[in-house]
Amino acid sequence: MLLSLRIENFALIDYLELDFGSGLHVLTGETGAGKSIILDAIDAALGGKISGRSIRTGEERALIEATFQAEAPLREWFASEEIDLIDDGTAVCSREIVANQSGQRTRSRINGVLVNKQQMETVRDRLVEITAQGQTVQLGQPSLQRDWLDSFGGAALLKQRDRVSQAFVTYQHAAQALEKRRQSEQQRLQQLDLFQYQLQDLNGANLTEPDELDQLEQERKRLGHSVELQQQSFQVYQALYENENEGGEACADLLGNAESVLTSMVQFDDQVQPILEMVMSALAQIEEAGQQINAYGGGLETDPQRFQEVEERIIELKQICRKYGPTLADAIALQHSLQAELDDLTGAGQSLEALEQTATQRQTDLLHACETLTQLRQATAQDLESRLVAELKPLAMEKVQFKVGITPVAPTAAGHDRITYLFSPNPGEPLQPLTEIASGGEMSRFLLALQACFSQVDSAGTLVFDEIDVGVSGRVAQAIAEKLHQLSRHHQVLCVTHQPIVAAMADHHFHVDKHVIDPGNGKMNGNSATAAREADLRTVVRVSPLDSDQRRQELAQLASGQVGSTENATTEAAAYAFAESLLAQAASLRQTDSADGRANGSPTEGNGSTTKTVKTREAKPKARKAKSAKQA
Repeated sequence: MLLSLRIENFALIDYLELDFGSGLHVLTGETGAGKSIILDAIDAALGGKISGRSIRTGEERALIEATFQAEAPLREWFASEEIDLIDDGTAVCSREIVANQSGQRTRSRINGVLVNKQQMETVRDRLVEITAQGQTVQLGQPSLQRDWLDSFGGAALLKQRDRVSQAFVTYQHAAQALEKRRQSEQQRLQQLDLFQYQLQDLNGANLTEPDELDQLEQERKRLGHSVELQQQSFQVYQALYENENEGGEACADLLGNAESVLTSMVQFDDQVQPILEMVMSALAQIEEAGQQINAYGGGLETDPQRFQEVEERIIELKQICRKYGPTLADAIALQHSLQAELDDLTGAGQSLEALEQTATQRQTDLLHACETLTQLRQATAQDLESRLVAELKPLAMEKVQFKVGITPVAPTAAGHDRITYLFSPNPGEPLQPLTEIASGGEMSRFLLALQACFSQVDSAGTLVFDEIDVGVSGRVAQAIAEKLHQLSRHHQVLCVTHQPIVAAMADHHFHVDKHVIDPGNGKMNGNSATAAREADLRTVVRVSPLDSDQRRQELAQLASGQVGSTENATTEAAAYAFAESLLAQAASLRQTDSADGRANGSPTEGNGSTTKTVKTREAKPKARKAKSAKQA
């Protein structure tokens, strides 16, 4: 249930706080007064679409906070998402909209925790069901009619629809693989010749190591300078270990002499011991280096034949790189890829026959899943038909006929059914598609009845209706008012209306209107304008709770539109009398329902609930930085 709503700098609202209770809430006011902005704000707080002009003109940031009482199923979801509830078991859903150079960005939070769009949609589905005027147009969309039927079918039907979706994707993959193979068959022979030639060329090169070319280049350098390397290695050997030149001494000899001297010195001063150890280590390394360079030089051979082989192999590999590279690693990768392609073309992969069998089996699986889904839809359709007719009859449609038409179409991810809502409001008239025969008033009642049906299976605690009574009057308006009242006994209901009969049934009544203010002094300007320039004035939306006297006046105004005028006192008196009768009739109906509820042992919503407070402020010259303690 929605407990409160706080709005800052959203559309024409500078600042607004509303508290809500149980039962039926109505918002009334002149056309264009901003009633739908309140509902838009609730929708936006729960992740709904926002326009590029959502932020109040002249401001850089808008904030909407909607506080809900979290019921048991939602509390379990919060626990699974590791989102803590506030101590009193409430959830604060907020949406921040910030203007930037590219447009605007938004952030959604639940109890101060940032959440993504999918998480917010999950919460929205469990908290609120919004029915807007535009849905009467959407009613004509077969896809939406199908989705509503499936939702009414509950978890079992939706689970089967998921199975159909998965089966459809699997079938598509199999069909695409088959089609690809059929198309490739036309090019198979040409590709086969090309792949075989390229693979033969690559296989003939005996490619194994990606770095073989680098190794051969190094070997070629060594073989080309073998004589020079032998001479140089001998020179190094002499310098390190054994110098045969007259008067010359090798490093090993010099270090050996130093070792002898240091050994003598150690006998008289042990501080020389570390130096002796370093010289001994150096001597050991010089001896080892001398032996290794001697062995290296002895192992070098001049091998013209090997040199020729290396040259030829390098030329071969460079040709391979030019044709299939640019690197040897690329050529080896291409070799493996060509082998896989060749295996596929020559039948090493799945054959055409095997692909056809797989596609046929996947299609059969899809059709079986679709058939099961159709059966579930047929059973659901019968239930929806009976319930919807029962809901429509009290709405001055006693002879209405309704049927869910289910006709086969090509399988899709949503099954192989086309869903059409067929409707006949008058006896003797054939069933026809809803949007082709229903009037505006009938569409509004149909939508209300549909929502009433969903409320019996939907866990959403708050139902929102935006002018659901448009296009009706008289007895039909009274029937809609009673239906809204019945819904409010088990759900919290918010409704924007222009019908005094509907407004009279409210447990909580709010009046919405626009005011022009002067931001310089914060005072409202009426017909007697102040000296402030017109360009400095701003328009704001205000919402006021109505007490019993104010309700009487508001209902009279809705009924006649002439309350407060001195020109026709008779009309005004009649309007007030009509308003009194509506309030008395509503009180009587609530009292009767309350008595029936006590007799049946079921809880009822009475009319004794008090109207909550509404807080507003005048616009300031500078936008204040709003920060909610609940968001921190």
